[in-house]
Amino acid sequence: MRTEARLDLIRGSAARRRHDARTIAALTRNPGCNRRAVLDAAGVDKDGLSRHIGFAAPFGQSQFAIIRGNAFEARVRNDGGTDLLRLLADCLGFDLGPAGSPGVTVLDLGASAEQDGGVRPAAENLADRLDRTVTALRPDPHGIVLVAHPLLALPVGGQDVHLEPDLLVIRPDGQFHVVEIKSFPVVDGQADGEKVAAAAVQAAVYVLALRRMLRAREVVPTVPMMPVVPPATVSHDVVLVCPRDFSNAPLATRVDVRRQLLGLEHQLTRLATIEALLDDLPADLTFDLAAGPDGAPTRPATELTTGLDLLDARYTPDCLSTCELAFRCRHEAAGRTAALGASVREDLGGIDTVTEALDLAHGTRAPAEDQAEAAERLRITARMYAEALAGASHPPGGADG
Repeated sequence: MRTEARLDLIRGSAARRRHDARTIAALTRNPGCNRRAVLDAAGVDKDGLSRHIGFAAPFGQSQFAIIRGNAFEARVRNDGGTDLLRLLADCLGFDLGPAGSPGVTVLDLGASAEQDGGVRPAAENLADRLDRTVTALRPDPHGIVLVAHPLLALPVGGQDVHLEPDLLVIRPDGQFHVVEIKSFPVVDGQADGEKVAAAAVQAAVYVLALRRMLRAREVVPTVPMMPVVPPATVSHDVVLVCPRDFSNAPLATRVDVRRQLLGLEHQLTRLATIEALLDDLPADLTFDLAAGPDGAPTRPATELTTGLDLLDARYTPDCLSTCELAFRCRHEAAGRTAALGASVREDLGGIDTVTEALDLAHGTRAPAEDQAEAAERLRITARMYAEALAGASHPPGGADG
Protein backbone atom coordinates (compact mmCIF):
# COMPACT_ATOMS: atom_id res chain seq x y z
CA MET A 1 0.00 0.00 0.00
CA ARG A 2 1.33 3.45 -0.91
CA THR A 3 2.43 5.72 1.93
CA GLU A 4 -0.30 8.28 1.26
CA ALA A 5 -2.95 5.55 1.27
CA ARG A 6 -1.60 4.23 4.59
CA LEU A 7 -1.77 7.69 6.10
CA ASP A 8 -5.33 8.17 4.79
CA LEU A 9 -6.34 4.88 6.44
CA ILE A 10 -4.73 5.91 9.73
CA ARG A 11 -6.63 9.20 9.68
CA GLY A 12 -9.90 7.61 8.60
CA SER A 13 -12.85 9.53 7.18
CA ALA A 14 -12.11 12.81 8.94
CA ALA A 15 -10.63 15.74 7.07
CA ARG A 16 -6.86 16.08 7.32
CA ARG A 17 -5.79 18.37 10.13
CA ARG A 18 -3.63 21.06 8.64
CA HIS A 19 -0.34 22.07 10.15
CA ASP A 20 0.40 25.65 11.07
CA ALA A 21 3.52 27.34 12.43
CA ARG A 22 2.69 26.28 16.00
CA THR A 23 2.22 22.60 15.18
CA ILE A 24 5.36 22.53 13.03
CA ALA A 25 7.29 24.22 15.82
CA ALA A 26 6.01 21.63 18.29
CA LEU A 27 7.65 18.86 16.24
CA THR A 28 11.09 20.07 17.29
CA ARG A 29 10.32 19.98 21.02
CA ASN A 30 10.30 16.18 21.07
CA PRO A 31 12.01 14.83 17.94
CA GLY A 32 12.13 11.23 19.21
CA CYS A 33 8.35 10.75 19.55
CA ASN A 34 7.21 8.32 16.85
CA ARG A 35 3.61 8.63 18.03
CA ARG A 36 3.42 12.29 17.19
CA ALA A 37 5.38 11.85 13.95
CA VAL A 38 2.87 9.30 12.59
CA LEU A 39 -0.27 11.06 13.80
CA ASP A 40 0.87 14.45 12.48
CA ALA A 41 1.95 13.00 9.14
CA ALA A 42 -1.51 11.44 8.79
CA GLY A 43 -3.25 14.65 9.88
CA VAL A 44 -5.13 12.93 12.73
CA ASP A 45 -7.29 15.17 14.96
CA LYS A 46 -5.28 14.62 18.16
CA ASP A 47 -7.59 16.88 20.18
CA GLY A 48 -10.67 14.86 19.21
CA LEU A 49 -8.76 11.64 19.78
CA SER A 50 -7.67 12.64 23.29
CA ARG A 51 -11.22 13.66 24.25
CA HIS A 52 -12.74 10.43 22.98
CA ILE A 53 -10.34 8.22 24.95
CA GLY A 54 -10.90 10.17 28.16
CA PHE A 55 -7.76 12.32 28.33
CA ALA A 56 -9.02 15.70 27.18
CA ALA A 57 -6.49 18.48 27.75
CA PRO A 58 -6.97 22.24 27.86
CA PHE A 59 -4.81 23.05 24.86
CA GLY A 60 -4.05 26.05 22.71
CA GLN A 61 -4.15 29.79 23.36
CA SER A 62 -6.78 31.16 25.70
CA GLN A 63 -9.25 33.68 24.35
CA PHE A 64 -7.74 36.25 26.71
CA ALA A 65 -4.26 35.66 25.27
CA ILE A 66 -5.59 36.03 21.72
CA ILE A 67 -7.35 39.31 22.55
CA ARG A 68 -4.28 40.63 24.36
CA GLY A 69 -2.07 39.67 21.41
CA ASN A 70 -4.34 41.38 18.90
CA ALA A 71 -4.48 44.53 21.04
CA PHE A 72 -0.70 44.69 21.31
CA GLU A 73 -0.22 44.18 17.58
CA ALA A 74 -2.70 46.98 16.90
CA ARG A 75 -0.78 49.20 19.32
CA VAL A 76 2.51 48.43 17.55
CA ARG A 77 1.00 49.28 14.18
CA ASN A 78 -0.58 52.57 15.29
CA ASP A 79 0.37 55.75 13.45
CA GLY A 80 1.40 53.81 10.38
CA GLY A 81 3.82 51.72 12.39
CA THR A 82 6.13 54.66 13.14
CA ASP A 83 7.25 53.21 16.49
CA LEU A 84 7.77 49.80 14.90
CA LEU A 85 9.93 51.31 12.14
CA ARG A 86 12.16 53.04 14.70
CA LEU A 87 12.47 49.82 16.70
CA LEU A 88 13.42 47.78 13.64
CA ALA A 89 15.91 50.41 12.49
CA ASP A 90 17.65 50.35 15.89
CA CYS A 91 17.51 46.56 16.18
CA LEU A 92 18.68 45.73 12.64
CA GLY A 93 20.92 48.73 12.09
CA PHE A 94 19.38 50.38 9.04
CA ASP A 95 18.78 54.07 8.33
CA LEU A 96 15.22 55.35 7.95
CA GLY A 97 16.44 58.45 6.15
CA PRO A 98 15.06 61.97 6.67
CA ALA A 99 11.38 62.45 7.50
CA GLY A 100 9.18 62.16 4.43
CA SER A 101 11.83 60.38 2.36
CA PRO A 102 10.85 57.34 0.27
CA GLY A 103 13.32 55.18 2.21
CA VAL A 104 10.71 52.70 3.49
CA THR A 105 8.02 50.91 1.48
CA VAL A 106 5.24 49.19 3.45
CA LEU A 107 3.14 46.46 1.80
CA ASP A 108 0.26 44.74 3.62
CA LEU A 109 -0.52 41.49 1.81
CA GLY A 110 -3.14 40.43 4.30
CA ALA A 111 -5.53 43.15 3.27
CA SER A 112 -7.68 43.14 0.15
CA ALA A 113 -6.61 45.71 -2.43
CA GLU A 114 -10.29 46.46 -3.09
CA GLN A 115 -11.21 47.14 0.55
CA ASP A 116 -10.58 50.17 2.69
CA GLY A 117 -9.24 50.05 6.23
CA GLY A 118 -7.11 46.94 5.83
CA VAL A 119 -9.97 44.52 6.50
CA ARG A 120 -9.18 41.04 5.26
CA PRO A 121 -11.76 39.30 3.10
CA ALA A 122 -13.57 36.35 4.67
CA ALA A 123 -12.56 34.02 1.86
CA GLU A 124 -9.14 34.38 0.32
CA ASN A 125 -7.67 32.82 -2.77
CA LEU A 126 -4.49 31.25 -1.44
CA ALA A 127 -2.91 30.98 -4.88
CA ASP A 128 -3.46 34.70 -5.47
CA ARG A 129 -1.99 35.58 -2.08
CA LEU A 130 1.03 33.40 -2.73
CA ASP A 131 1.55 35.11 -6.09
CA ARG A 132 1.23 38.54 -4.45
CA THR A 133 3.76 37.51 -1.83
CA VAL A 134 6.26 36.31 -4.43
CA THR A 135 5.86 39.57 -6.31
CA ALA A 136 6.55 41.52 -3.12
CA LEU A 137 9.61 39.49 -2.08
CA ARG A 138 12.10 41.63 -3.96
CA PRO A 139 14.64 44.03 -2.50
CA ASP A 140 14.58 47.73 -3.32
CA PRO A 141 18.13 49.06 -3.78
CA HIS A 142 16.91 52.50 -2.67
CA GLY A 143 15.38 51.58 0.69
CA ILE A 144 13.77 49.16 3.12
CA VAL A 145 10.71 47.08 2.21
CA LEU A 146 8.35 45.97 5.00
CA VAL A 147 5.95 43.20 4.00
CA ALA A 148 3.10 42.69 6.47
CA HIS A 149 1.14 39.41 6.59
CA PRO A 150 2.80 37.65 3.65
CA LEU A 151 1.63 34.14 2.84
CA LEU A 152 4.30 31.43 2.73
CA ALA A 153 4.05 27.76 1.76
CA LEU A 154 6.08 24.95 3.30
CA PRO A 155 5.73 21.27 2.28
CA VAL A 156 5.17 19.14 5.41
CA GLY A 157 4.43 15.44 5.21
CA GLY A 158 3.37 15.64 1.58
CA GLN A 159 1.09 18.67 1.93
CA ASP A 160 1.66 22.39 1.52
CA VAL A 161 1.22 24.22 4.82
CA HIS A 162 0.29 27.89 4.47
CA LEU A 163 1.95 30.19 6.98
CA GLU A 164 1.52 33.88 7.76
CA PRO A 165 4.34 35.64 9.63
CA ASP A 166 3.60 39.06 11.07
CA LEU A 167 6.21 40.95 9.09
CA LEU A 168 9.21 40.59 6.81
CA VAL A 169 11.96 43.18 6.52
CA ILE A 170 13.80 43.27 3.17
CA ARG A 171 17.01 45.28 3.15
CA PRO A 172 18.50 46.91 0.04
CA ASP A 173 21.33 44.34 -0.01
CA GLY A 174 18.76 41.53 -0.41
CA GLN A 175 18.80 40.27 3.18
CA PHE A 176 15.47 39.22 4.68
CA HIS A 177 14.50 39.27 8.38
CA VAL A 178 11.41 37.64 9.92
CA VAL A 179 9.65 39.77 12.55
CA GLU A 180 7.21 38.27 15.07
CA ILE A 181 4.99 40.36 17.36
CA LYS A 182 4.33 38.62 20.69
CA SER A 183 2.29 39.77 23.68
CA PHE A 184 4.37 38.25 26.50
CA PRO A 185 6.28 40.98 28.39
CA VAL A 186 10.00 41.61 28.76
CA VAL A 187 10.45 42.75 32.38
CA ASP A 188 13.79 44.29 33.37
CA GLY A 189 15.33 42.82 30.24
CA GLN A 190 14.10 39.29 30.96
CA ALA A 191 11.21 37.31 29.42
CA ASP A 192 9.69 33.92 30.16
CA GLY A 193 12.27 31.45 28.81
CA GLU A 194 9.71 28.91 27.64
CA LYS A 195 7.72 31.52 25.73
CA VAL A 196 10.85 32.92 24.11
CA ALA A 197 11.92 29.41 23.09
CA ALA A 198 8.50 28.70 21.57
CA ALA A 199 8.52 32.02 19.70
CA ALA A 200 12.03 31.33 18.39
CA VAL A 201 11.03 27.95 16.98
CA GLN A 202 7.90 29.42 15.41
CA ALA A 203 9.96 32.18 13.79
CA ALA A 204 12.42 29.54 12.55
CA VAL A 205 9.51 27.85 10.77
CA TYR A 206 8.95 31.07 8.84
CA VAL A 207 12.66 31.40 8.05
CA LEU A 208 12.77 27.87 6.67
CA ALA A 209 9.58 28.35 4.66
CA LEU A 210 10.87 31.61 3.20
CA ARG A 211 14.23 30.08 2.24
CA ARG A 212 12.59 27.14 0.50
CA MET A 213 9.98 29.33 -1.16
CA LEU A 214 12.57 31.71 -2.57
CA ARG A 215 14.60 28.78 -3.84
CA ALA A 216 11.57 27.14 -5.48
CA ARG A 217 10.09 30.30 -6.98
CA GLU A 218 13.44 31.78 -8.06
CA VAL A 219 12.43 35.31 -7.23
CA VAL A 220 13.53 37.62 -10.04
CA PRO A 221 14.67 41.14 -9.08
CA THR A 222 13.00 44.21 -10.51
CA VAL A 223 16.31 46.06 -10.86
CA PRO A 224 18.25 45.23 -14.06
CA MET A 225 21.56 43.41 -13.56
CA MET A 226 20.77 42.75 -9.87
CA PRO A 227 21.40 39.06 -9.00
CA VAL A 228 18.60 36.68 -8.08
CA VAL A 229 18.05 36.66 -4.31
CA PRO A 230 19.52 33.37 -2.99
CA PRO A 231 17.88 31.49 -0.09
CA ALA A 232 20.95 32.06 2.09
CA THR A 233 20.08 35.77 2.35
CA VAL A 234 17.14 34.95 4.64
CA SER A 235 18.81 35.80 7.92
CA HIS A 236 18.89 33.41 10.86
CA ASP A 237 18.53 36.50 13.08
CA VAL A 238 14.82 37.08 13.63
CA VAL A 239 13.22 39.94 15.54
CA LEU A 240 10.79 39.48 18.42
CA VAL A 241 8.68 42.53 19.30
CA CYS A 242 7.23 42.31 22.83
CA PRO A 243 5.77 44.70 25.46
CA ARG A 244 8.40 46.38 27.62
CA ASP A 245 7.92 45.80 31.37
CA PHE A 246 4.24 46.20 32.32
CA SER A 247 3.34 48.73 29.65
CA ASN A 248 2.22 48.32 26.05
CA ALA A 249 5.35 50.07 24.79
CA PRO A 250 7.07 47.74 22.30
CA LEU A 251 10.61 46.41 22.59
CA ALA A 252 12.50 44.69 19.74
CA THR A 253 15.13 41.97 20.26
CA ARG A 254 17.22 39.96 17.79
CA VAL A 255 17.20 36.19 18.30
CA ASP A 256 19.53 33.71 16.57
CA VAL A 257 17.48 30.67 15.43
CA ARG A 258 20.20 28.53 13.81
CA ARG A 259 19.79 25.76 16.40
CA GLN A 260 16.02 25.72 15.90
CA LEU A 261 16.48 25.52 12.13
CA LEU A 262 18.61 22.38 12.51
CA GLY A 263 15.87 20.75 14.58
CA LEU A 264 13.19 21.68 12.05
CA GLU A 265 15.19 20.29 9.14
CA HIS A 266 15.67 17.02 11.05
CA GLN A 267 11.99 16.65 11.91
CA LEU A 268 10.73 17.49 8.43
CA THR A 269 13.13 14.91 7.02
CA ARG A 270 11.64 12.34 9.41
CA LEU A 271 8.13 13.22 8.24
CA ALA A 272 9.21 13.03 4.62
CA THR A 273 10.53 9.48 5.24
CA ILE A 274 7.59 8.29 7.35
CA GLU A 275 7.61 4.99 5.45
CA ALA A 276 10.15 3.51 7.90
CA LEU A 277 7.78 4.10 10.82
CA LEU A 278 4.76 2.77 8.92
CA ASP A 279 6.57 -0.46 8.04
CA ASP A 280 6.50 -1.47 11.72
CA LEU A 281 2.74 -0.91 12.09
CA PRO A 282 -0.21 -3.18 11.23
CA ALA A 283 -1.54 -2.51 7.74
CA ASP A 284 -5.09 -2.00 9.06
CA LEU A 285 -4.20 0.48 11.83
CA THR A 286 -6.68 3.37 11.93
CA PHE A 287 -7.72 6.17 14.24
CA ASP A 288 -10.97 6.86 12.41
CA LEU A 289 -13.12 9.31 14.40
CA ALA A 290 -16.16 9.01 12.11
CA ALA A 291 -19.16 10.45 13.93
CA GLY A 292 -22.51 8.75 14.43
CA PRO A 293 -25.96 10.40 14.36
CA ASP A 294 -25.32 11.97 17.78
CA GLY A 295 -22.06 13.54 16.61
CA ALA A 296 -19.88 11.32 18.82
CA PRO A 297 -17.17 9.09 17.28
CA THR A 298 -18.46 5.57 16.61
CA ARG A 299 -15.14 3.79 17.05
CA PRO A 300 -14.72 2.32 20.57
CA ALA A 301 -12.23 4.22 22.72
CA THR A 302 -10.54 0.94 23.69
CA GLU A 303 -9.66 0.25 20.04
CA LEU A 304 -8.13 3.69 19.68
CA THR A 305 -6.13 3.24 22.89
CA THR A 306 -4.86 -0.13 21.66
CA GLY A 307 -3.75 1.55 18.44
CA LEU A 308 -1.91 4.27 20.36
CA ASP A 309 -0.03 1.62 22.31
CA LEU A 310 1.49 0.45 19.02
CA LEU A 311 3.11 3.87 18.49
CA ASP A 312 6.19 4.52 20.61
CA ALA A 313 5.78 7.73 22.60
CA ARG A 314 8.52 9.78 24.23
CA TYR A 315 6.76 11.77 26.92
CA THR A 316 8.46 14.70 28.62
CA PRO A 317 6.88 17.47 30.75
CA ASP A 318 7.29 19.86 27.80
CA CYS A 319 4.63 17.85 25.96
CA LEU A 320 1.95 19.39 28.21
CA SER A 321 2.34 22.69 26.36
CA THR A 322 2.85 21.33 22.85
CA CYS A 323 0.72 18.22 22.28
CA GLU A 324 -2.97 17.41 22.66
CA LEU A 325 -2.21 13.82 23.68
CA ALA A 326 0.11 14.82 26.53
CA PHE A 327 -2.25 13.72 29.34
CA ARG A 328 -2.60 10.23 27.83
CA CYS A 329 1.15 9.89 27.36
CA ARG A 330 1.84 11.19 30.87
CA HIS A 331 -0.53 8.57 32.29
CA GLU A 332 1.24 5.93 30.24
CA ALA A 333 4.69 7.10 31.42
CA ALA A 334 3.80 7.21 35.12
CA GLY A 335 6.61 5.80 37.22
CA ARG A 336 9.22 6.18 34.48
CA THR A 337 12.23 8.45 34.85
CA ALA A 338 11.69 9.94 31.39
CA ALA A 339 8.46 11.52 32.64
CA LEU A 340 10.51 13.68 35.03
CA GLY A 341 12.16 15.63 32.22
CA ALA A 342 15.03 15.49 29.77
CA SER A 343 17.73 16.34 32.34
CA VAL A 344 16.62 13.51 34.65
CA ARG A 345 16.44 11.06 31.75
CA GLU A 346 19.98 12.00 30.71
CA ASP A 347 21.40 11.88 34.25
CA LEU A 348 19.83 8.46 34.87
CA GLY A 349 20.70 6.87 31.55
CA GLY A 350 19.95 3.15 31.66
CA ILE A 351 17.59 3.48 34.65
CA ASP A 352 14.08 3.39 33.28
CA THR A 353 11.79 3.51 36.34
CA VAL A 354 11.56 5.61 39.49
CA THR A 355 11.31 2.43 41.59
CA GLU A 356 14.56 1.15 40.14
CA ALA A 357 16.25 4.52 40.83
CA LEU A 358 15.11 4.50 44.48
CA ASP A 359 16.27 0.90 44.98
CA LEU A 360 19.71 1.78 43.58
CA ALA A 361 19.88 4.90 45.77
CA HIS A 362 19.12 2.89 48.92
CA GLY A 363 21.45 0.05 47.96
CA THR A 364 18.70 -2.58 47.81
CA ARG A 365 19.36 -3.36 44.13
CA ALA A 366 22.66 -4.27 42.49
CA PRO A 367 23.30 -2.02 39.47
CA ALA A 368 23.89 -3.44 36.03
CA GLU A 369 27.18 -2.60 34.36
CA ASP A 370 25.74 0.33 32.42
CA GLN A 371 24.05 1.68 35.59
CA ALA A 372 27.11 1.77 37.85
CA GLU A 373 27.96 5.46 37.43
CA ALA A 374 24.36 6.66 37.81
CA ALA A 375 23.87 4.35 40.80
CA GLU A 376 26.91 5.82 42.57
CA ARG A 377 25.55 9.35 42.11
CA LEU A 378 22.16 8.25 43.42
CA ARG A 379 23.70 6.72 46.56
CA ILE A 380 25.72 9.87 47.26
CA THR A 381 22.64 12.05 46.76
CA ALA A 382 20.53 9.83 49.02
CA ARG A 383 23.18 9.92 51.76
CA MET A 384 23.52 13.72 51.59
CA TYR A 385 19.73 14.10 51.66
CA ALA A 386 19.44 11.83 54.71
CA GLU A 387 22.20 13.76 56.53
CA ALA A 388 20.50 17.07 55.74
CA LEU A 389 17.20 15.79 57.14
CA ALA A 390 18.91 14.50 60.26
CA GLY A 391 20.63 17.86 60.78
CA ALA A 392 17.34 19.71 60.42
CA SER A 393 15.70 17.43 63.00
CA HIS A 394 18.53 17.91 65.54
CA PRO A 395 19.85 21.50 65.30
CA PRO A 396 23.09 22.31 67.15
CA GLY A 397 22.57 23.25 70.80
CA GLY A 398 19.29 21.42 71.16
CA ALA A 399 15.82 22.90 71.10
CA ASP A 400 16.92 26.15 72.82
CA GLY A 401 19.98 26.63 70.59
